[in-house]
Amino acid sequence: MSNHMPILVGITGGIGSGKSTVAKIFSLLSIPVYFADHRAKWLMSHDESLKIEIINAFGALSYDSEGSLDRTFLANTVFSDPEKIKTINSLVHPAVGKDFLAWASQQTTPYVLKEAALIFESGGNQALDFVINVSSPLKVRIGRILMRDSFRSEEQVNQIINQQLPDEQKNELADFVIKNTDNKLLIPQVLEIHQKLISKQ
Repeated sequence: MSNHMPILVGITGGIGSGKSTVAKIFSLLSIPVYFADHRAKWLMSHDESLKIEIINAFGALSYDSEGSLDRTFLANTVFSDPEKIKTINSLVHPAVGKDFLAWASQQTTPYVLKEAALIFESGGNQALDFVINVSSPLKVRIGRILMRDSFRSEEQVNQIINQQLPDEQKNELADFVIKNTDNKLLIPQVLEIHQKLISKQ
């Protein structure tokens, strides 16, 4: 285990803002990226203490006979109820936070990135040194999502957007903003932030 803890940088943005694309550009600069949403799904199936907490909160049907997370059951039981969403987030977010710190402590780069949709909404920014927000016009974001996720209706997309902080608010809270619009190139913006973060080490 390394004694050196890199600078912890969050990268966030509303659904369809292009934060995953921006994170991939950083990874091309050899910066390790922790994809929090993917990791949360893994932890819900493999972290034994988290599994016990989920079963205690939502019942044994949360997992199938082989111990795998029953996503259909959770989607039907949890995600239609705002109080249950709060409960599951209160279990999963701390587990992800702990896992991220353990992962970050193993890295040897000047900084690492944590890519997550709800950094400000979950209070996750308090455990980070800096946050980058990927900002994109709402109309563009909705168009991107509908093209990418053919299974979603525009109404569903708007429901997801309504659960996230408005872009303007995220821009104010963030330390760095990357504008993902047709007239702004992403790579020069990423390189500028990369140089600033390296100089802070």
